[in-house]
Amino acid sequence: MNMFRITAALLALCMSLMTLPASAENVSGNPEYTVDAPPAYSMVADLLIARPLLIAGTVIGAGVFVVTFPFTLLGGGVDRAGQALVVEPGKAAFVRCLGCTKSGYENFDD
Repeated sequence: MNMFRITAALLALCMSLMTLPASAENVSGNPEYTVDAPPAYSMVADLLIARPLLIAGTVIGAGVFVVTFPFTLLGGGVDRAGQALVVEPGKAAFVRCLGCTKSGYENFDD
């Protein structure tokens, strides 16, 4: 496949994904599910820049946690180290909605 076709396919995919937030409307009327949708440019930047960096940070944090585990075990801070090095970056990478600034269901507590 030549470079023009790859670029055209990626552009078409990105443009079609930008229309998804417009179609994701709250029809139930339940205020619990009413959240302002982030703008499309925020979603695209999150998908292309932030998520890969957060996934890499989770993997690197897990490696650092494994390497420092014996010392952390002696110091008694395994839960805090695991939370800071693995859980928080993982939660930001995999639980946070696309383009949102808060992780998990915390964005409903505004």
